[in-house]
Amino acid sequence: MILTVLRTFLIASLAFATSAYAAEGVDPAVEEKLRAALKNPVMGLEVESVSTSEIPGMYEVQFERGPLVYATADGNFFVVGDLYSTDGGQFVNLTEKRRDGERLALMAGVAKEDMIIFSPEGETRTHISVFTDITCGYCRKLHQEVPELNRRGIEVRYLAYPRAGLGTPGFAQLVTAWCAKDPREALTQLKNGEQVPAQSCADNPVAAQFELGQAVGVRGTPALVTEDGTLVPGYQTADQLMVTLGLE
Repeated sequence: MILTVLRTFLIASLAFATSAYAAEGVDPAVEEKLRAALKNPVMGLEVESVSTSEIPGMYEVQFERGPLVYATADGNFFVVGDLYSTDGGQFVNLTEKRRDGERLALMAGVAKEDMIIFSPEGETRTHISVFTDITCGYCRKLHQEVPELNRRGIEVRYLAYPRAGLGTPGFAQLVTAWCAKDPREALTQLKNGEQVPAQSCADNPVAAQFELGQAVGVRGTPALVTEDGTLVPGYQTADQLMVTLGLE
């Protein structure tokens, strides 16, 4: 049930994010031509949306369950890859910024009660959402940084991501943590290598969060999503994270 609801939400959110970040004013004739030119049934490619891009004469074309490309108005040429701008001598990844917005739309649908959250005792300056796994060594190292992150005003919101897949021992451990009477304590014990009696509950969100992680671009653990939707792959110390988050 949860997985079905999340799948419906992902589709709706991606559609919303695409429309929210698409520029207005695409000529209907251009859109129709691009949809026809780039449709490829053999490869399973169907155009989901067309919007203007920052490059004059080029259009952003998002394929259903496929990549974002930049195409000429006639659809005769397109480029696959990230678009950068040179802003004040800095290289800015405009495509990644678009992904950040889509990521935010997806993450906004996760109920806080479905996360395992470690909050600061004082002021919360920002939060990070962490896709985690019990069997991941660097996830355990990051968990050791949580008290320091809390001390510095960073709220850590855990989401489950069994990197070996559903139905694996790692998946079962995550279910145990999320179904425990005290999920924070159970997660900490499991990450410390302690034995915790296996538990299960019908409404656990582990499978749904695994699917969400794949949708937002998680390819390994730990993977962090910042408050502005930026995806930060891999382990960082508390000191490094403060720099990444722009807080020090």
